[in-house]
Amino acid sequence: MTAPVPTFTLERRALAQGFAPVAGVDEAGRGPLAGPVVAAAVILDPDAVPPGLADSKVLDEARREALYEAVMATALAVAVASASPARIDATDIRKATLHAMAAAVAGLAVPARHVLVDGRDLPPLPLGVTGEAIIDGDALVLSIAAASIIAKVHRDRLMRHVDAAHPAYGFAIHKGYGTKAHRAAIAAHGACVHHRMTFGSLKKR
Repeated sequence: MTAPVPTFTLERRALAQGFAPVAGVDEAGRGPLAGPVVAAAVILDPDAVPPGLADSKVLDEARREALYEAVMATALAVAVASASPARIDATDIRKATLHAMAAAVAGLAVPARHVLVDGRDLPPLPLGVTGEAIIDGDALVLSIAAASIIAKVHRDRLMRHVDAAHPAYGFAIHKGYGTKAHRAAIAAHGACVHHRMTFGSLKKR
């Protein structure tokens, strides 16, 4: 079964109804044991959509990096925001993710009029901004696919910086996900400030 190809259909519908500009919103990093959750908001230029946009999860690292640069070079606006492990622990991952999404939308240099968000929930939106939550939106909607790539690449780069400060954990390799090697490093060295202490086995520490 081939993966669906995202389209610009929902964006064009919103634009035709007078809701311009339209932003896609997605996150990266809901599941890891460490690091922030990162959200991105992207307003694509309808006349300059980079070819090959897709859900970041189906792209290899080299392709994600290339598409990241293409989106940054052509989009009308891009904004990124994050929620720290401390915020995730103080609230929960859903609330922290919605916080990051809301901050990304608010950070767009060109204010969005309508947002298309991956998932089941809409974040709090600025007054006058409408939105739609779309399950599997990163695989179906081009603006959301673009946001998924921006969020994923940005977070991966952050985790490489974290790795430089805490090399014992291998963050540059697993990006904070609960791999066997990561769990072994936690067992050997304990948790660090970048770990989410409310996640999985870390709750017991």
